[in-house]
Amino acid sequence: MLELTQIIDNSRKPDGYVTLSIDQRVRSRLRVTLDDGRDTALFLPRGTLLRGGDRLTSDDGRVVVEIIAAKEKVTTVYCRDLAGLARAAYHLGNRHVPLQVESGMLRYLHDHVLDEMLRQMGLEPVVEQAAFEPEAGAYQQAAHGHRHAHEHTLPHTSDQ
Repeated sequence: MLELTQIIDNSRKPDGYVTLSIDQRVRSRLRVTLDDGRDTALFLPRGTLLRGGDRLTSDDGRVVVEIIAAKEKVTTVYCRDLAGLARAAYHLGNRHVPLQVESGMLRYLHDHVLDEMLRQMGLEPVVEQAAFEPEAGAYQQAAHGHRHAHEHTLPHTSDQ
């Protein structure tokens, strides 16, 4: 089984791809299947957040795998009114909702209750399928450039 243990820069061409949801991209120990069917395991530093486009390799560097952020059911709020967008971000953050924040938009994993809250604030949430790339938490470490020693134990998950 291929074991991916480190994140590298994007200068090397990928030998494979793996499509992962946000729930999978925040896990440091995970058994996954590459898009081409190869069984693979992730052994990354705890607290690592993988982003779409990140590239991983094994300790020996022989294989490079690129992360694809899976399209998920999300709610996106597009808004030119910065005060309205800031108000929405405040109320969502107050509920500890992971948010993707970009110029003129907020995005979160779909939740009809949150959608209704934003409608009551005069915003128009849009439910769509899109990659979800939330802000890293204050305690989430930057993924790039980290190496680690590891034990090869994987939790058994039902997401395979």
